[in-house]
Amino acid sequence: MSTSAWVLAKLLPSKQQEFQDLVNRLAHTDQPSFELAALNDFLAGLDGNEIAEVLMERPRAQLSPLPANQVAAMVEHVAYLRGVPVPGWVNQVEPLQEPYFATALVSLRLHLLVNSPLAFRRRNLYVDATVGDRV
Repeated sequence: MSTSAWVLAKLLPSKQQEFQDLVNRLAHTDQPSFELAALNDFLAGLDGNEIAEVLMERPRAQLSPLPANQVAAMVEHVAYLRGVPVPGWVNQVEPLQEPYFATALVSLRLHLLVNSPLAFRRRNLYVDATVGDRV
């Protein structure tokens, strides 16, 4: 490795490390919406080739069931959007026992039940916006 490549590797983390760092920040926050938004932006910027390389390793951070399912659903959904196989670790995340709705408004629940992407519904997550979307 050249000196320039070594310096750049130290200054700019790999995308694999960036993914791990984003998930780690999610594991240690009381305000997950900001960390989920950052993860959303990161995943939306990956192409099909990068997904297989960057997301092949399961996150090292210990996540509680809700964020673990949110991360798994986001990764599964972006893999589907890019037409690449879902990383194997995603299927090892146990789905939520109880439904989670992204809003407390009961009047929107039917909309969320019908319109949530499959990767989220399989995990008992009901959301309106997914990877690449902004609310």
